[in-house]
Amino acid sequence: RVRDNGIGIEPALLPHIFDLFTQAERSLDRAQGGLGIGLSLVRRLVELHGGSVLAHSVLGQGSEFVVRLPVLPLQLTALPASPPSPTMPAPASASAAPPKKAATGCRVLVVDDNVDAAQSLAQLLERTGHKTRLAYDGPSALQAAMDYLPEVVLLDIGLPGLDGYEVAERIRQQATLKHTVLVALTGYGQDSDRQRSQEAGFDHHLVKPSDFDEIENILAGVASLRKA
Repeated sequence: RVRDNGIGIEPALLPHIFDLFTQAERSLDRAQGGLGIGLSLVRRLVELHGGSVLAHSVLGQGSEFVVRLPVLPLQLTALPASPPSPTMPAPASASAAPPKKAATGCRVLVVDDNVDAAQSLAQLLERTGHKTRLAYDGPSALQAAMDYLPEVVLLDIGLPGLDGYEVAERIRQQATLKHTVLVALTGYGQDSDRQRSQEAGFDHHLVKPSDFDEIENILAGVASLRKA
């Protein structure tokens, strides 16, 4: 049992708190953090072990989470008389090969307040033949877009300073960036989020963790249009 004496959970929200991306109302600047993934992950892990998890809460008085796991009988086995014979390591799989480089790279601006995630994605893009620039908040993303003139912006939504929607809207106001392809790369994946990103001027909406092949397909399409 895990219990707190915090603000509690709204009764209408309580039946849905283990659903993916479910959260109470908050701003997009990540002041309170989180994406609504943690409790969904908790339930999945507990269920994989044959258990269950329940939540109880009284608004203004805190919450309690109860995890139940089955107890298996202890089985003792005798140790082998001699250790097993060593085996040769398996050969490296083809998946360990470095990613193929794109025939024609794109200028890509990667924007995410998670520095490690942004840098990792930029490194992978560069390994596949693209050129990258990084930004970690809304205002610096807008400035980087105007300075770098990227062909593609991979833009997170929950950003400090200006959220991704505001950044997209301001980019769309710049004549020099009218052909820039905007890709929402975000943890917000509900229908309302997709609708809002479309209204803000995004061309694509990918939900984290996104498949890198999806990103590569978008970049390949941009490169093809440029060549044409």
